[in-house]
Amino acid sequence: MPTQVVQSQPLTNAFSGFTQFWKDVKVIAGPYWYPTKPGERAFSDVIRAWGMLILLLLLIIMLVGVTAFNSFVSRSLVDIIIQEKDYSKFINTLSVYAVGLISVTLVVGFSKFVRKKIALDWYKWLNNRILDKYLSNRAYYKINFKSDLDNPDQRLSQEIEPITSNALNFSATFLEKVLQMTIFLIVVWSISQQIAVALLAYTIVGNLIAVYLNQELNKINQEELESKADYNYSLTHVRNHAESIAFFQGEKQELNIISRRFNNLLTKTERKINWERGNEIFNRGYQSAIEFFPLLVLAPLSIRNEIDFGQVGQAAFASFMFATALGELIREFGTYGNFSSYVERLSEFSDALEVVTKQPENVTTIKTVEENYFAFENVTLQTPNYEQVIVEDLSLAVQPGEGLLIVGPSGRGKSSLLRAIAGLWNAGTGRLVRPPLKEVLFLPQRPYIILGTLREQLLYPKTNRQLTDAELKEVLQQVNLQNLLSRVENFDTEVPWENILSLGEQQRLAFARLLVTNPRFTILDEATSALDLKNEGNLYQQLQETKTTFISVGHRESLFNYHQWVLELSQDSSWQLVTVQDYRNQKTINIPSTPNNESQSQSQILTEIITSEKLTHKAISELTNYSISTIRSKASKGDSITTRDGLTYRYDKNPSVLKWLRV
Repeated sequence: MPTQVVQSQPLTNAFSGFTQFWKDVKVIAGPYWYPTKPGERAFSDVIRAWGMLILLLLLIIMLVGVTAFNSFVSRSLVDIIIQEKDYSKFINTLSVYAVGLISVTLVVGFSKFVRKKIALDWYKWLNNRILDKYLSNRAYYKINFKSDLDNPDQRLSQEIEPITSNALNFSATFLEKVLQMTIFLIVVWSISQQIAVALLAYTIVGNLIAVYLNQELNKINQEELESKADYNYSLTHVRNHAESIAFFQGEKQELNIISRRFNNLLTKTERKINWERGNEIFNRGYQSAIEFFPLLVLAPLSIRNEIDFGQVGQAAFASFMFATALGELIREFGTYGNFSSYVERLSEFSDALEVVTKQPENVTTIKTVEENYFAFENVTLQTPNYEQVIVEDLSLAVQPGEGLLIVGPSGRGKSSLLRAIAGLWNAGTGRLVRPPLKEVLFLPQRPYIILGTLREQLLYPKTNRQLTDAELKEVLQQVNLQNLLSRVENFDTEVPWENILSLGEQQRLAFARLLVTNPRFTILDEATSALDLKNEGNLYQQLQETKTTFISVGHRESLFNYHQWVLELSQDSSWQLVTVQDYRNQKTINIPSTPNNESQSQSQILTEIITSEKLTHKAISELTNYSISTIRSKASKGDSITTRDGLTYRYDKNPSVLKWLRV
């Protein structure tokens, strides 16, 4: 009994795998060939697709029919040459044979053309459909948090086209070869029923073996696709983080990572090559046996003049065509393995996009209301997986024209509040009041640089706006990017902006978009972190002049000058909302005591910081993140130090001074 269970397991797995494969195919192909929802496809497009498919079927039938007809003409030619020896009849028959060969050539070429046109049209539709799902309801963003799906970019760019081309090739080849095998089996039957029965039994056994072998190929192809995607991603990762890797001098480590993934790809590819070697030997041996068997049976009959030589040739040709068709059919089952891997990955991707955009049941979410102001009403915000509370019972309102600065320890959820405003995160309770998102402009710490011209960079996201070159030049002047035009020919030049612009220039370019768009509401997530205080002040002053309502996240004390309110988030999910002046009054400088009590008292240092520009090492240490030893080292070298509030100091080595002086 245990033996029976073990033996039936592969068949069960094969059947369940095949069932799941066809379910995936129906999900992907169904809306193209059988659209059931209104607006899925235009009726004219469906009719055109079916018309081309019917044309392809007719061409395949014509190809098989002409090939079979040519076998009879070839048989007549052999009989005329060997037995009748009639030259004029030979020429006439040869002309018919030539027309048949030309017809086969034309039909083959045209059928492949139609097949590729159908595959291209299907690919265009399927790609647009998946892209639409990917970019709808912010699925491209949510899939990074709610799914463990790997390499979505590769699934989009490299794994959709093979599905349509392989599907058409497999279906067309399958139909052609089955028809071809049927026709030539009938031809062989008319000559020798014994050979025909043997061929039929041989075919059944061969296909069962092929199906069994391809179960392993499906697994191999899936592993190869995943390892190839991982390898491609590692190369893309290096390109996207080239500067960081260069700063860290991490080339050796990156090479190790890439090599490890490449070796994994090689292992999977070698495994596939080994499998294909055995499969090729099986195919060739299978075909050779079919070609050998008719000659073994019919040649003695011809020698005894029991059948014509032409019949021997036709039977050998028919068996050869049967064997060739069978070999290609078995080879297509190998392609099916690759095809099914693509189908499985795309179906998995499509399902994941639907899952991440579907609102989970039995969970609470923050209700969003669109009004002409910002407000949090008893909002408790959680991470998307509901595992951590970011802020609890938050209530505040930002009036039109005001500025709110959000501060707090790193990782405490400052940027998460901005995600809630944007509608990216909604796990929690309470009510969020905000303007329509089309009236809000978000400026992240790392500005988004699009693939496009300088004009499109400035106009993004409303690239259909019409501004003259003079107006755009004035905007560049306002954000201190007037020299940017000297690097390119004009506003319509497209270059890799992310590579040629520093982070500070990118942040100023983002502010230029703000001045061009002139939104009523602006959200800034450390949008000036890479700028000096002068540029930061210039940009915020212009922001205030636009009369926009804005919310900022930042650490610099200089930002207090441009906001009216401060929201401070604490480690325990609590918060406080105070005016900027009150928050400044609350700030104290905590100075740790040293074991040897050689430091000045807290009140002395506080007095020194407030009343003098001449600071000691200890005072500088309290205003920066540097240790005393590091500060002494910088003093001896003559290096300058910038404090947390953006002020710069240099050590005066004059014996009568020996203090840090503000530059």
